[in-house]
Amino acid sequence: MDALIVRLSQLDTEAEGALRVVSFYDTLLRRRVDLPALARASANLAECVTGIRLAGTGRVIRFAPDGREVDGPPPVASMTLPITLDDEEIGSVWLERGESSRALDELLLDRLAITTAAVVERYGPARTTMADPALVELVISAGADAAARGRALRLLGFPAELPVRVIAVRARTPLDRIGGLICPARPVKAATVGDVGVILAAALDDRRFPDDVHAGIGSSASPETSWYEARTALRFSTTRQPIVHYDSLGVLALLAHLPASTLRDNADVGAIAGIAGSPDDLDTLEVYCRTGSLRRAADLLHRHHSSVARRLEYLGKAMGFELGEPTGLLRARLALTAWRLSHSGE
Repeated sequence: MDALIVRLSQLDTEAEGALRVVSFYDTLLRRRVDLPALARASANLAECVTGIRLAGTGRVIRFAPDGREVDGPPPVASMTLPITLDDEEIGSVWLERGESSRALDELLLDRLAITTAAVVERYGPARTTMADPALVELVISAGADAAARGRALRLLGFPAELPVRVIAVRARTPLDRIGGLICPARPVKAATVGDVGVILAAALDDRRFPDDVHAGIGSSASPETSWYEARTALRFSTTRQPIVHYDSLGVLALLAHLPASTLRDNADVGAIAGIAGSPDDLDTLEVYCRTGSLRRAADLLHRHHSSVARRLEYLGKAMGFELGEPTGLLRARLALTAWRLSHSGE
């Protein structure tokens, strides 16, 4: 490498500089540096404050050219590049030059990002969101013993004292993106188990789920119980209510224990099945059951309340009871929920 640098330097000083940058980071990798040492060396090379941020943990490392670690929020970076590992963005690196960039800044950041990914992978657990499905399944399995579950959680990057939330997901959006959105600064892992996506998160913001996601969120501190709760809550999700917390179901969760055949044999559920052929009727009934108010339902459906009232009168006759009565509203809500559960499976 040194001989090649000498030969190229006679032709192009910028090519010589580029090769020296590549050689610099190759040497750091061979020396098995950790992330602070990598950031410190990069700041010295760049002659400006240099930063590394890992998205999975929220960890930020910043060093000045004189080797001092820099605290506080970083100012606007002069140049930033993402860190990619296994085709997933796991963080970013940046320069805080505060002036126009230099000729080799882009190459320096590119090599820093590549080297950071290699260090993260080497010293793991890797901060990628996607995880080994076997480990995730061990965490949520009711048959796993506590020691095996704890070991699997450690391998996935969750400290022993950290509570873990379990989320069951159906979505077109990739699981790694969903995990990064709902848990941007804490440990989060995801895998597909059977036909359901599983996300393990140290914390979550349920306002950040993408629009196409249906999710059930467990409430128990025990991962295996939380998984059962999350899977049950997912069965209650609808287009109008795509995100369901298990602890919000209350007594409705008991319906999930009934066999699908028992639910379908009920006369009220059978009446819902007859209405289901009209998506418009079904949506009107669902919105009314959720709001319990004719005017609020009309607002959500973007229709005049008299039009919704006529539709509800028709639906009440089809079901055989008055939807405007408290008992009728309760029956309709239970029947609608039972009908959905009878078609959701496990």
